[in-house]
Amino acid sequence: MEEGEDVVKALVWITAVVVAAVVLVTGGPAIAHHASGPFYDPEKRVEAVGTVTKFVFRNPHSFLYVDAANDAGETTAWEIEMGASVMMSRRGWTPETIRAGDQIKVVGQPSRAPGTTGMCCAELTKPDGSPIRP
Repeated sequence: MEEGEDVVKALVWITAVVVAAVVLVTGGPAIAHHASGPFYDPEKRVEAVGTVTKFVFRNPHSFLYVDAANDAGETTAWEIEMGASVMMSRRGWTPETIRAGDQIKVVGQPSRAPGTTGMCCAELTKPDGSPIRP
């Protein structure tokens, strides 16, 4: 009987180790994805109207780069964090939806990092307010 109990205990222990390993491996990507709150200020809104310099359509996040004149008339280079290309593709977006040279208006949450001009969670429109659609 004791030998059988030892086998059962060993199987339970091995099963627990395997389950823990599976949870760590499959749960890691979900845990690693972050909310925007620590990086961008959801209480504030910033606006940039300017020219697209680059649209990087990739995973885990796409990025839009826009040169816009600030209040002093100087050019500010904005970096807009967007969603994953795989998710954007499901809504019809492609790497050609927005192109360098396009005029755009971007309104979103500013970066919390001092001295940066980034934003996320942005609404993208044409300068006249009409929507940009894939």
